[in-house]
Amino acid sequence: MRVFLTAILVVLLTLTAVAAGVTVMGRVIDPAGGVIPGAQVELVLDGKVVATTASGSDGAFRFADVAAGFYQIRVTLQGFRQSRLYLNVGPVAPAPLTVKLLVGSTSESVTVVAESAPADSAKVSSPNAAPAPAAPAPPPPADARMAKPQPRGVAGGVPGGVAGGVAGGVVGGVGVGGGAGGGVYSPQPYDTATYAPIDENTFRRVTDQPLSTFSIDVDTASYANVRRFLNEGHLPPADAVRVEELINYFHFDYADSIQGAPFGITTEVGPCPWNAGHKLALIGLQARRLPEDRTPPRNLVFLLDVSGSMSPPARLPLVKSAMTILADTLRHEDRVAIVVYAGNSGVALPATRGDQHEAILSAISSLNAGGSTNGAAGIQLAYQIASENFIKGGINRVILATDGDFNVGVTTLDDLTRLIESKRSTGIYLSVLGVGDDNLKDATMERLADKGNGNYSYLDSLAEAHRALVREAASTFVTVANDVKIQVEFNPAKVGAYRLIGYENRRLKARDFNDDTKDAGELGAGHTVTALYEIVAPGEDVARPGVDPLKYQRPANPPPPKMETIPSNELMTVKVRYKQPGAESSQLVTVPVVVRAGAAASNAGFAAAVAEFGMLLRDSPFKAEATWADVARLAREHRGADPDGYRAEFARLAELAASLDRQRSTSNVSRR
Repeated sequence: MRVFLTAILVVLLTLTAVAAGVTVMGRVIDPAGGVIPGAQVELVLDGKVVATTASGSDGAFRFADVAAGFYQIRVTLQGFRQSRLYLNVGPVAPAPLTVKLLVGSTSESVTVVAESAPADSAKVSSPNAAPAPAAPAPPPPADARMAKPQPRGVAGGVPGGVAGGVAGGVVGGVGVGGGAGGGVYSPQPYDTATYAPIDENTFRRVTDQPLSTFSIDVDTASYANVRRFLNEGHLPPADAVRVEELINYFHFDYADSIQGAPFGITTEVGPCPWNAGHKLALIGLQARRLPEDRTPPRNLVFLLDVSGSMSPPARLPLVKSAMTILADTLRHEDRVAIVVYAGNSGVALPATRGDQHEAILSAISSLNAGGSTNGAAGIQLAYQIASENFIKGGINRVILATDGDFNVGVTTLDDLTRLIESKRSTGIYLSVLGVGDDNLKDATMERLADKGNGNYSYLDSLAEAHRALVREAASTFVTVANDVKIQVEFNPAKVGAYRLIGYENRRLKARDFNDDTKDAGELGAGHTVTALYEIVAPGEDVARPGVDPLKYQRPANPPPPKMETIPSNELMTVKVRYKQPGAESSQLVTVPVVVRAGAAASNAGFAAAVAEFGMLLRDSPFKAEATWADVARLAREHRGADPDGYRAEFARLAELAASLDRQRSTSNVSRR
């Protein structure tokens, strides 16, 4: 009798275990092995999605209580090809899966079949031991028996992928790249995207203009937008490429603090890769880092454009997914509200404690797009709510998410910027999240964020949204220095001419540097800021594109000074002015720069690779001997620490841009 009861108990326990299901977990990575957060992971059974999750900051995903069956796991992220894994789940949990996403169109997919571990694999005592051989998998469902994708576009390659072993493995294969119709960007008739024109900085003679002054810029929107163009198989329009934003997308190894300032200053001087006769001078700022557990309470008001133009998946649906990820990080001391505008503005979520996740997620889920756009009315309501819930000593910020199409109400850019400027003095700043493509009002969004003492980010994927709102939330939201300006004085005995690379819309007059009423850029906790100067030795002539060489003059060697020259071994002096948050008077930090022999340091080397990448994309008149091969070489040699995989991604984008550029060149030759 005891044996009989024991047998029944074993059967019941087994059935309970089967009914409870097993856990399926894995990690999403890029081709270089870097983790990919924010990817959508769907568990599909018999053609129906039975569970959905997103990969976390470490790329991991997890489904609990998965019953036995033959499942499809779909992993999707904008800017990457969709991956599909067919998994036969048995009574024992499969080993963790690794899903590799390849850069490309999300309409393409990589389809493989993998197995759950068999029941007897539970007998393996060591977690590192090899699993037992799997039983043959049942045939995949009809939609899995598809033809392998054919290579198309400019890169070519072997399609498909392999399941790497019994209990899952790497999902992916060699990419096809490029995409159909790849090449130079050609706006369609319906494309109303607008970018502010960029008139590139030229070389300036030190004897004429010894001072170079500009406001810092920590926006990263241009890099993400350029990435979107390249992933879609097009070269971006030149004015979409702001070189300083490409460079400042990346973090560098700079000094932490100097002279009591909330930031450090690093300088490096090395050879100029695209012009052997010139040098490259780097200026880097590193803002004080803020531990995650010391982030001040947040008073966030999301201002969401829900007009008709926001209905495509890469617009409002992407913003909703991004907010869902952010909601998981909110704390009891935080407050969040949602204001929507489309014809009329309204409150979708009143100011709510951050730990009220169910109410927050319910409000996000209920958002839908439709109607015209009254942006100004929404902005006024958002600032009102932010003011009513103001947290002294905390983060008080309005976050505008839009494609920038303000077409009802206050429509002129000047009126909108005056509205934003009138609010920033209260301590409530404005950040902008740009989405969309054919309707992107890039110039409007950049200016609004600038005037609102905030940041402008472009969301080309959920991973980028995770970076902006979660991973780098401190640098995005916590300001450690206001109105940060840089002024460089060059020594005419050491420098004949110089050119600031990028920052065209951030230039200031020399007298603005000491004018504390002049607005400049904000520096967030942990932010790095990088600026590059291309410099020419005294006595060397400099090319000025579009200007014929002089007939009756040539530069003297050394040049005749207009003022008495003070002997010095310094190349230049870097001065930085900044204000402590809430202060009205600025403080000054000064650093002299002396040239030291040696090759370019890793910081300058990688920054040079990104600058050269930007100049080639812009087809800059100053690109001289720049080549895509040189960009790739510099990126490899100076990759350095790359915990997030962003530098590896840059190398892939450079290869993709090179292929598209070759395609453009071939196309241009064939038309002649």
